[in-house]
Amino acid sequence: MKAADNTGAGTDDDTGPARAPLSGRVSGTPSELWHEEILGPHFAYELKNLLPWYVAIEKVLAVEYARLGVLTEADAEALGQALHTLDAEALTASPAANMSDISFALERHVEQRLPRPIPAWHVDRSRNDSQATAQLMFGRSELADIGARLVEFGTAVHQLAEATRELPMPGHTHFQAAQIITPGFYLAAVSDRILHTSRRLLHTYDGLDACPLGSGAMAGQHLAWDRDRMARLLGFRRSHPLALVGVASRGWVAEVTAELGVFGTELSRFSSDLLTWGSSELGFIDLPDELCGISSAMPQKRNFPVLERIRGRTSHLATYHLDAVLGQRNTPFTNLVEVGKEAGANLATAYTTMRSVLRLFTEVMGRLSFRADRMRAACEREYLGGFALANALTLEEGLPWRRAQVVAGAYIVAAMEAGLAPDKADTDLLCRVASERGFALSSPASVLDSVSDTDTGPRRMRSAGSAHPDATAAVLREQTVEYERLRTEWARRSATVAAGLAETDTLLGLVR
Repeated sequence: MKAADNTGAGTDDDTGPARAPLSGRVSGTPSELWHEEILGPHFAYELKNLLPWYVAIEKVLAVEYARLGVLTEADAEALGQALHTLDAEALTASPAANMSDISFALERHVEQRLPRPIPAWHVDRSRNDSQATAQLMFGRSELADIGARLVEFGTAVHQLAEATRELPMPGHTHFQAAQIITPGFYLAAVSDRILHTSRRLLHTYDGLDACPLGSGAMAGQHLAWDRDRMARLLGFRRSHPLALVGVASRGWVAEVTAELGVFGTELSRFSSDLLTWGSSELGFIDLPDELCGISSAMPQKRNFPVLERIRGRTSHLATYHLDAVLGQRNTPFTNLVEVGKEAGANLATAYTTMRSVLRLFTEVMGRLSFRADRMRAACEREYLGGFALANALTLEEGLPWRRAQVVAGAYIVAAMEAGLAPDKADTDLLCRVASERGFALSSPASVLDSVSDTDTGPRRMRSAGSAHPDATAAVLREQTVEYERLRTEWARRSATVAAGLAETDTLLGLVR
């Protein structure tokens, strides 16, 4: 592209004379290739995701300039007015006018709308800390949104758990039917993982809630900026104590994507179970037609592609984390485009993916139903009382535990070979199996009675946190309290940001 005319003022586009130079070191404008491949796409990204935060930062800086006495209050208010009406439609990436940089574009836009020049605006400033702050404000806002959505997802899971904690279903270990549990028990476990993740995300949020603004390029700034006040006006809990860390570190991107990736892995396991339960072989669950798919070739099929989509999308979350880590690995610890922009290029996509997964999964939980008849039939055709039988042989008949395991297993094998259904107890068969192994049973009927009923299977469990419906209910009650606490905590953090931005506008004489 043609080099800029650095001698005069002009417009913000390429059709008129170029504006005053942005640097005394570089006189040429970015090339067309550089603009098309790098600057233009990144400008569009920042325009979509970071512009509101850049505007908020500039407003806070205007307030601080006035406090420092660098600008008059009238100048600060004039800047505030020009900034307040700025939106994405107002800015265009222009290699000649603003080097396709959003910070320069914002500066040009405001300057054109000021009633008079303000020479000291942007004195003692660097793009490094404002970019780091805008990125962090975006990341923090998105994280708060994910936190709130996570609580809503968990609430939907929690409600379904409460509704199904009495229904017997087979639980599986090593891909084999193992013991009788309930959907409510399983879903309480899912809910527990959601709460765990929400707490971790809250901790991550609080860990990154330190404002880089005022760090300058890397070593701080010449003016005595009140960094704590600027942080508070931007809704941060504190300012970052070290200027270098403020502009050099994007560790928070790796931390956030790590949490999303780990949780995505757990969600993939939950969705795998739902896919298994929804298979034609089991048929434990159902979804309404609006969430189902069809086969173009086999009219008898009714598929659940929404679960496949959920599981498929969770895989991307781990990929985005790896991208963030590799983008920062082996780079110097200072402000770098490679770290600040390339390494975080997929952060917005990670948030979008997580938001989509949560929306879809929340809808599934709200519309999913369990087929009690199919689950009961599956329990009744499997010998799921083997563990209880071995316990009874030890506790009631005195068999050593490992020998009791052998007798119980041998009885089940013999019963299956004889064609006995699990609910058809055969005391003679149990006595013969035990006798062959050197044990005489005194009350075989009592032993078998303790393991034969599908409905009482979960109720035999007595330990806290077990599949007993009452134990599940106790856990769910505790989870209800925790969901309310987390809902309040996430709302409080969002409100803190809104309050800070509102105070800034008030200081500038603006009406939000």
